[in-house]
Amino acid sequence: MLEGLVVSGVDTLATLGTSSTAHSDTLFLSRIQFALNISFHILFPTITIALCWILFYFKLRFNLSNNPIWMRAYRFWVKVFALSFALGVVSGVTMSFQFGTNWPGYMATVGNIAGPLLGYEVLTAFFLEATFLGIMLFGVNRVSNRLHTFATAVVAIGTTLSAFWILALNSWMHTPAGFEMRDGVAHATSWWDIIFNPSFMHRLTHVLIASGLTASFLVAGLSAYRILKGDTKRAPKLALHTAIVLAGILAPLQIFVGDLHGLNSFENQPAKISAIEGVWHTEQGAPLLLFALPNEQTQRNDWAVGIPKLASLILTHDAQGEIKGLDTFDGNHPPVAPVFWSFRIMVATGMLMLASAWLGCFYLARKKPFPRLYLKAMVGLTFSGWVATLAGWYVTEIGRQPWLVTGILKTQDAVTNLPAGNVQFSLTVYAVTYAVLLLAYIHTLKVMANKAVNVEEFETHNPSADGNLTNLPTEGEQK
Repeated sequence: MLEGLVVSGVDTLATLGTSSTAHSDTLFLSRIQFALNISFHILFPTITIALCWILFYFKLRFNLSNNPIWMRAYRFWVKVFALSFALGVVSGVTMSFQFGTNWPGYMATVGNIAGPLLGYEVLTAFFLEATFLGIMLFGVNRVSNRLHTFATAVVAIGTTLSAFWILALNSWMHTPAGFEMRDGVAHATSWWDIIFNPSFMHRLTHVLIASGLTASFLVAGLSAYRILKGDTKRAPKLALHTAIVLAGILAPLQIFVGDLHGLNSFENQPAKISAIEGVWHTEQGAPLLLFALPNEQTQRNDWAVGIPKLASLILTHDAQGEIKGLDTFDGNHPPVAPVFWSFRIMVATGMLMLASAWLGCFYLARKKPFPRLYLKAMVGLTFSGWVATLAGWYVTEIGRQPWLVTGILKTQDAVTNLPAGNVQFSLTVYAVTYAVLLLAYIHTLKVMANKAVNVEEFETHNPSADGNLTNLPTEGEQK
């Protein structure tokens, strides 16, 4: 689930204090705390949203081919999905606590809009996921094949609906529409305009594809790890091939969608684009900076290396097109360096994912075995989707500063009046807990992969009993 995507805690990693009030320390610590929470939480929904669709694909291939190898792949990855789902839910619950404890001004101002959207997410998505997840996990030998396939499809739809509602709210915070202000409180005038606000479809598509890439590289990385550990069974090979092909399709598609998203931001959030491009003063024919050190004090870029006029060409389709400078936004622009560098980390990671996926597709097309060096590289890229997702999310959320809801509510105006010491204590607890959970998660995936190497695989000619799954061996069968 994506509950944590609602409030832009992550946008505060570099905004170290825009308020000179007495509670500036509370503001800073609350921002860091929400940044920590969202950074940890988003790791797991970005896996589960797409991984469930991959599981559904495995199940359909089993149904169509009667080849139990597909079911073996399903049974391994459904456990990874369950683990990731559990951590996503637990970390998402902490998000809701902070609305009341750290950001009371948020719900007080836009609760009439945020509350119903969060409620829709719970009613239409979480109940679907929670109800049918048990059938996915424990129903293989207890329900019919048709019902088990249906349960997998419902959970996949539920995870996508979860993303739909939360991203509708998050996008509305970036580009508000369909509301009016009465006595300082937002009231809905058109739910259609609220949900399908100007940036929603671009953001939703971008996030869903990012989830597909994240899940693909997780599947590819763990499958490659199993093969390197001596696993000669067909299931990890099928999973690896599936993940590489999926990544090879999604990576260039993400570049195209990302460009459309950028054009949308150029129209609706020009200050964010100015920070991404490092444009301090309005320029015509602005270069695309490959490297620079943005300097807030001098309002210039030190050591800048760029391609002349390319930024203007990309954003305006005119080599002499105009890009507004940050100085035109009268201080209402985001901190430049974190937005500038996060964007380039996201792009660099995405290009690396594209290159590795297409190289893998080349080996598959030529029917050549994957070299050990390539398999090791895929293991190294297991969590590359996390890097790209976090970097992209930082661009999105830091780029909205100083606004929590653009044009309506500034971040500093929504923070609590709690003493800074209270926030510091909870921040410390969160940091320690999340560090332990993240290490435990990665370690558990490694243990699961090592255990899978030693599980006996059944013969591919073994019939599937006309769709009945009861003939499938249990995980306890050893070589």
